Amino acid sequence: MRNKKEAALGFIFITLLIDVIGLGIIVPVIPDLIKNLIHGDNSVAAKYSGWLSFAYAIVQFGFAPVLGNLSDKYGRRPVLLFSLLGFGIDYLFLAFAPSIWWLFVGRVISGITGASFTTASAYIADISTPEKRAQNFGLIGVAFGVGFIIGPALGGVLGHFGMRVPFLAAAGLSLLNCLYGYFVLPESLPKENRRPFEWKRANPIGSLIQLKKHPAIVGLAASLILVYIAGQSIQSVWTFFTMQKFSWDELQVGLSLAFVGLLIALVQGGLIRIAIPKLGQERSVYIGLLLYTIGFTLFAFASKSWMMYAFMIPYALGGIAGPSIQGIISAQVPSNEQGELQGALTSLMSITAFIGPPIMTNLFGYFTSNKAPFLFPGAAFLLGGILTLASTILAYRNFKRSQA
Repeated sequence: MRNKKEAALGFIFITLLIDVIGLGIIVPVIPDLIKNLIHGDNSVAAKYSGWLSFAYAIVQFGFAPVLGNLSDKYGRRPVLLFSLLGFGIDYLFLAFAPSIWWLFVGRVISGITGASFTTASAYIADISTPEKRAQNFGLIGVAFGVGFIIGPALGGVLGHFGMRVPFLAAAGLSLLNCLYGYFVLPESLPKENRRPFEWKRANPIGSLIQLKKHPAIVGLAASLILVYIAGQSIQSVWTFFTMQKFSWDELQVGLSLAFVGLLIALVQGGLIRIAIPKLGQERSVYIGLLLYTIGFTLFAFASKSWMMYAFMIPYALGGIAGPSIQGIISAQVPSNEQGELQGALTSLMSITAFIGPPIMTNLFGYFTSNKAPFLFPGAAFLLGGILTLASTILAYRNFKRSQA
């Protein structure tokens, strides 16, 4: 049984890794594609990038609980394969887009089917013992880290052959990943642990209401919301910031993100398996969130290229918080509701993803435009630091209330 579970974790890791490589490939070239389609500058392109993220997130907000609940009824495997197919179609829309509106269509398709991380989280919860759950959730971070070592670096190289070439490569990877999953990925949810599909629990509001059944996790869910919004400053602004502040090209952006990925992989793949058992999940949450706060604040005031690399270290070390929070939340929910839980958490992430990118990219656009009272490209990162500090306070209050 142990060997089967380890093999299943290996399968899900490879599936997520290929998924993240496909995502990472397109990051360095997105700004140039948007600028080419709108015939605008970096500040305007950043705003469009934020609204593209908004379109993806608001659709995912509606559909993630549906897919999460479907995975509780039909199993994780078919939902995961459906998600990977959707990503492949999205990348093809991006590759051949003749206008900016085609990018929005592709993002909507991806939002409808974008449940790969939701389903992967439920999959890991299915096959993990309570004491190993937080460490195994770290595999998602490892896949993200390793994928972002390979993906952006590859995207930076492919971008020199044409701005649309990385999108074709990402589409090919996603579709191959779908085939890989079809032939190799086993099902993780036994039929006896499945439950009927219910629309009242499958809509985003209903799934969030279900969280209220577990008062011990509501405060942590609120803490996660702030972390996710803060994280949008990196996801939405990093490429625009480094191009604006340090005149980086696609390859330099790709290499910087590859270094971020390497650090994240080291933390999620190695450090958390030592740190969380030694520190405990609660202390890991505090330490991780405070390190995030430091990392965001340092990014905001970086004045030299090398500083971005140095400041990645505290930011990456903050990654011990996420698996700890997920492990604590997941431990409060029975096995036949893990899909619903992860769908609800993805809905929360989606809320932050349609709030965060427009806020962060418009903040960047404003403070790099002629309308700003002073030039401050790092404004979005500073907001990220403030939000993660607030998240730390919320987590502290939640733990104290639970212990009372």
